[in-house]
Amino acid sequence: MSTAQHKIGSGYGATSTADDVLQGVDLTGKLALVTGGYSGIGLETTRSLVTAGAHVVVPARRPDTARQALAEIPGVELDELDLGDLESVRGFAERFLASGRTIDIVIDSAGIMACPETRVGPGWEAQFATNHLGHFALVNRLWPTIAPGGARVVSVSSRGHHFSGIRWDDIHWRQGYDKWEAYGQAKTANVLFAVQLDKLGRDAGVRAFALHPGGIITPLQRHLPKAEMIERGWIDEDGNPLNPEGFKTPQQGAATQVWAATSPQLAGLGGLYLEDCEVAEPAQEGEERFGVKDWATDPEQAARLWQLSAELTGVDAFAG
Repeated sequence: MSTAQHKIGSGYGATSTADDVLQGVDLTGKLALVTGGYSGIGLETTRSLVTAGAHVVVPARRPDTARQALAEIPGVELDELDLGDLESVRGFAERFLASGRTIDIVIDSAGIMACPETRVGPGWEAQFATNHLGHFALVNRLWPTIAPGGARVVSVSSRGHHFSGIRWDDIHWRQGYDKWEAYGQAKTANVLFAVQLDKLGRDAGVRAFALHPGGIITPLQRHLPKAEMIERGWIDEDGNPLNPEGFKTPQQGAATQVWAATSPQLAGLGGLYLEDCEVAEPAQEGEERFGVKDWATDPEQAARLWQLSAELTGVDAFAG
């Protein structure tokens, strides 16, 4: 289990914004790739990185929608990518590789949550396939372009990882389906991916982090019926947040992934799960809101998931 999951005294917190953590950070000349960078916290991530001087590439499943959302942010580069389609991932990666550029920051921010049972590719469960396998294949295909000696790869997980570890006996939910547990498994996979990628990449100076961005009302909730969000106490009958203090703004929600991608405070660190712009502590027994579960930082499970993901996707930048 990870023994490095302890706060470092960052000075930031739950109300810090992406712009706050980028104060004094100059990203001029840096290239950042942000999946989901045109919606919700991904859009705020893109906006803040551009403001700090970075050139941002946003691969989008809905390019027209992305173009409209990003119209007021100068110089963002768009391309097409469907993380649920491995051929689409391959096509995007090949186009980028052909450009001859290097990537300094990868933020895997795109995702789906608690969707009805959906199958993609060869019958894979959609949340695991999109949130984890698509990003796994993307980063591995792009590995030759990820800058050695300083690049960071950021995997956007969630406290939803508390809902489930990896269901090794039925990863694709052939036996029944629970949308929240399936989401939890996918978010656990996001953390394990960062743990193993950091182990494999650190000798090249590439570090990886995973994180919980916080609770934010964004289009991520698009698969949830209004009645369910009311029942959970998130919104009222008119769709307004019932507990505004319990939710972050999109700018606050983007802060931890931007901090993970850029902060000098994290120099020399990696393979960690972050929350509220800080290294998270191990989750305590019975705690569902804070901390990281042991099953998400277990190096043996991380290595096992990497091997399985490589077999499923047919891609492994570190094979041999």
